[in-house]
Amino acid sequence: MTALSPIPAPSRAIDRLIIRQPDDWHVHLRDGPMLKAVVAYTARQFGRAIIMPNLTPPVTTAGMAAAYRQRIVRAAGKDSGFTPLMTCYLTDHTDPADLRDGRKRGIYTAVKLYPAHATTNSAHGVTDMEKLAPVFATIEEIGLPLLVHGEATSPDVDIYDREAVFIERTLAPMAKRFPGLKIVFEHITTRDAVAFVRTAGPTMAATITPHHLEHNRNAMFAGGIRPHLYCLPVAKREPHRLALREAATSGDAAFFLGTDSAPHKREAKEAACGCAGVFCAPMALESYAKTFDEEGRLDRLEAFASLNGPKFYGLPVNEKRIALVRAATPVAAEVKVGRSALVPFHAGATLNWRFEGLVAG
Repeated sequence: MTALSPIPAPSRAIDRLIIRQPDDWHVHLRDGPMLKAVVAYTARQFGRAIIMPNLTPPVTTAGMAAAYRQRIVRAAGKDSGFTPLMTCYLTDHTDPADLRDGRKRGIYTAVKLYPAHATTNSAHGVTDMEKLAPVFATIEEIGLPLLVHGEATSPDVDIYDREAVFIERTLAPMAKRFPGLKIVFEHITTRDAVAFVRTAGPTMAATITPHHLEHNRNAMFAGGIRPHLYCLPVAKREPHRLALREAATSGDAAFFLGTDSAPHKREAKEAACGCAGVFCAPMALESYAKTFDEEGRLDRLEAFASLNGPKFYGLPVNEKRIALVRAATPVAAEVKVGRSALVPFHAGATLNWRFEGLVAG
């Protein structure tokens, strides 16, 4: 397995960075007590966020999405200024009429495709892409972006090959069959995905997480099993991580911020069959700033975090601005949730950037 490449020395030319307020184009807020515990971490940094619908039960209708949005707004607080953007969880039985209605009423911002059993709470996901062709045609017609968890789930596919196989077997044929369908290839992890997005045309984009920019697959096994770094798709070899860093910091409008922050209680992660997900919301912007600083590309952070996503979704950019400052910022070892706790990304470490908050102008 490839060792982690040497990290370039951070640039000292910029000590305070002011950018338009970013949006998180992929986040899991859960529901109930967990929602109340985690939503503030996203709402304090981001103006909007695409909310994942893989609850129990999943958010499969416009009515369920509207109700979930109300719960998120209440949990965030009416003065937070945070706007949740809702998605519909596709199943084998999704009704195209519901998608039209949800789009018309301004409830749905996008539709989420989970191949069945690909990740957490995806048992209700799609089992037969061909049978959903009429649904994809409707989504294409009404202009709803399709957000794709891009992994093949056949048991004969090695877990480290799932993304590349999904491109070949599913994503490339889908994009060819529905050329007007806007697709977000979410939380990409491979150079295969980077190359595919770059050649697929203007209807294809991708989100990249802070943890896939930071670690290759070795991190999950450093000194023993590191369950809080286990996510799906899993981190890949070092050449793939380097390809993600190049893509994220390149200025290419096809790539934008999506944390895939996915909280699970400590006991659910540190278990015989631990859950997949990295809770990166508490230090999301600080972690992205770390990567862009190391790559000498801080001047391109605003495009990745604040401009490319709205452009692809056809939404206005945020008018508010935020500041990031170069300062030693310790990361908490855990975040309390009732009698349990969450272990955040970078737990116990000290980052060199701090989110300062909204600024005037």
